[in-house]
Amino acid sequence: MIHCLPCFRLAALPLALSCALPVLAQTSGAPSDAVLVAQASAPSLPDTVVTATRVAQPLTDVLADVTLIDREQVERSGAVNVSDLLQRQAGIEMSRNGGPGTTTSLYMRGAETRFTAVYIDGVRVDTQSTGGAPWESINLAQVDRIEIVRGAAAAVYGSDAIAGVIQIFTRKGEGPFTPYVGVGVGNQGTRKAEAGFSGKNGAVDYALGFSHARSTGFNSRPAANPDRDGYRDSGVTGRVGVQLNDAHRLEASGTYSRVKAQYDGFKAGQNDVGDNRLGTLGAAWAAQWTKNYSTRLSVNESRQRYETTPDPYRTETTLRNYLFQNEWRSGAHLVTAALERREDHLTNSPIDQGRHQNAIALGYGFTQGAHTLQVNVRHDRDSEFGGQSTGGVAYGYGFAPGWRVTAAVGTAFRVPTLYQRFSEYGQPALQPEKARNMELGLQWAQGGSRFGVVAYQNKVRNLITFGSAGVCSSSFGCYENTGRAKLRGVTISGAHKFGGVNLGGSLDLQDPKDAKTGKTLGRRAKQLLKLNADTRVGDWTLGAEWQAVGKRWDNAANTNKLAGYGTVNLYATATLAREWTLLARIDNIGDRDYQLARGYATAGRTFYLGLRWTPRF
Repeated sequence: MIHCLPCFRLAALPLALSCALPVLAQTSGAPSDAVLVAQASAPSLPDTVVTATRVAQPLTDVLADVTLIDREQVERSGAVNVSDLLQRQAGIEMSRNGGPGTTTSLYMRGAETRFTAVYIDGVRVDTQSTGGAPWESINLAQVDRIEIVRGAAAAVYGSDAIAGVIQIFTRKGEGPFTPYVGVGVGNQGTRKAEAGFSGKNGAVDYALGFSHARSTGFNSRPAANPDRDGYRDSGVTGRVGVQLNDAHRLEASGTYSRVKAQYDGFKAGQNDVGDNRLGTLGAAWAAQWTKNYSTRLSVNESRQRYETTPDPYRTETTLRNYLFQNEWRSGAHLVTAALERREDHLTNSPIDQGRHQNAIALGYGFTQGAHTLQVNVRHDRDSEFGGQSTGGVAYGYGFAPGWRVTAAVGTAFRVPTLYQRFSEYGQPALQPEKARNMELGLQWAQGGSRFGVVAYQNKVRNLITFGSAGVCSSSFGCYENTGRAKLRGVTISGAHKFGGVNLGGSLDLQDPKDAKTGKTLGRRAKQLLKLNADTRVGDWTLGAEWQAVGKRWDNAANTNKLAGYGTVNLYATATLAREWTLLARIDNIGDRDYQLARGYATAGRTFYLGLRWTPRF
């Protein structure tokens, strides 16, 4: 049990602050499309985060708990999809019913998977059936960069951002025309291939990529169905930008992925297959009208479809988003204003329902000397639930060279999914889930070394749970607003170079609890330890990763135990003849037998060897 946050009490804050500005003003790594300005004006993108105010900001000014994953980390991860890579990061856990492509949940700081807002190149992705991003269908092959921001961010993003925001960036064209080809093989019949090109010609930059992976897999439910459950994963991404002049830029992007994965259902001997499809399209115009004033106008759409065979089931979610962002800078001051509209639609027979939200958001940022301040307020008008107001404040103080202390407070909400309201298990009268988040942080950075500790508490009320039969039409059970959750914990992270060895890692001590029953929330551990190390030996980079996860409970009643586990991964990379890159990985080298969901096996020891060709012109 963690008892580390007795000082976090809203009663200690001025009443006006808790009412008017109660949302954590994150310096986010994941806004919807401010990436246009960030990439156009900041050539050193790895040192720049697109903030909660939806503008680019130096990482040194960020107040939020942020993690950046660059292209090198993506390539050496050997992961099949984004969720496999993210679960290696601080404060994030994964549960999955089988192998890649099957139902996947990511818990950030112990919060439900639906409480993390997710974007791909500025396009929001979500499902209006289960709620949350369809992690099993997000392709990793063409990912260039990922930004993770932890903490409530509804003051900028509206519904869903209770636990945080994750933004996934695909490749953007830079420099001369550059093609690439990559292939890889592994055990369990794993085969991968990718190809594409990117570049810039005058005012036009472009990138296009294709990928395909397949595997015969492993037996995901040994006690229920003695067969192998494989997958096929295909994807395509494209981006094009036109710099009309020094002040105006147009950009369009699109992604499409399809994952067909075998899974073990309830009928022994049956070849069950899930077909996940996810597509995104986005277009934006960024304009710098004066030295101080700029705008951004974007329109985007995502479609997610999931269906199963031979037992027929199909659900499809369509999201549309329109954003008009304004930014005014003057010295140490930054003022933002935004108008946003979101439209959600769900088709899941017999459901054919939609809704929309209109919002206005204001932000103010100040950075000067040792002081950094961020304030945001937002009001969303939902077509079903009326007005939802959020706001927030965060402050940072640099009290010594390299050292800074931060404090933030915030609220957030998520409206029920259309499935939770209109399916046979639903109730139209369900109310939005609401949260209040507080955190304190201490950071130190010098050269390539860093250290950070963050203590947080997030209280969620009106939590939607699946309860007993009653008010809905199903005799099996109904969704209801009966839950309350208290998510609190401490994250300690750091990195340092000892001699020729780079060390990094994180320790999470958390207590994700059902506030009504006192039980630990399902499939979430109280302890997470993640360590990594790498070093150069000649032309090779040799690395190791260790992940240790404490025991978890598979159910809300805390009667079905999932044992804790630890896994070790090894990898080696080398650049051969300038244009060739070799990757070799062994994951779970100890062949540890563990479960992420009760009754479902994991892959065991896996091997992967990849070769990539990128010519140098």
